[in-house]
Amino acid sequence: MDSFWDLFKPEELIRFGGLFMLLLIIFLENGIFFGFFLPGDSLLFTAGLLCYLGILDVELSYLIVYIGFAGIAGYYAGYWFGFHTGEALYKRKDSLFFKKKYITTAEDFYKKYGGVALILGRFLPIIRTFAPILAGVVKVKPHIFLFFNVLGAFLWPLTIVNAGYFVGQLIPNALDYLDWVIVVFILVTSIPIYSSFRKERKRKKEEQATNDAE
Repeated sequence: MDSFWDLFKPEELIRFGGLFMLLLIIFLENGIFFGFFLPGDSLLFTAGLLCYLGILDVELSYLIVYIGFAGIAGYYAGYWFGFHTGEALYKRKDSLFFKKKYITTAEDFYKKYGGVALILGRFLPIIRTFAPILAGVVKVKPHIFLFFNVLGAFLWPLTIVNAGYFVGQLIPNALDYLDWVIVVFILVTSIPIYSSFRKERKRKKEEQATNDAE
């Protein structure tokens, strides 16, 4: 890779490290708290496209299965970390690779959706990384975590990898426009996070105004 910024370019990552690099990033981004900045959805989308083009030399079905198992392993790593760090995570100081607001955002999301957050969180940046950590913090029962972990781990690549593969079939020269496609894809997948932040901020302001009035 030519520069640090290639770490954020899904195509460069896959061309550089192949399937191993792809699965390693999926593992890190799905539960290791410092992996939140790595590409997730855009990486899967690109993997599907490169799979169709033959640049990523693996069958589509196998690719989805491999990604699913990498996602399961990442979630378990996050669960273990959260289970053993517990409340200490809330006292951790902000740093380059950790912001307290990330864990509180995941907490609000988890409170709203319960165990289903472990499935929905797969499709949302930041939530995807911190949802399993929070599940460990609140000591979600292992069999419940296993169910939602496995289900979400395979629904995620089934949806997004297939989307990239379909775009490859639909647009013959899609690779030439990949950067623009990825930008649009990131913007679309970021909308739920932005909306969640706005709603939560509005709710807290209303609560604060109510408390001040009392």
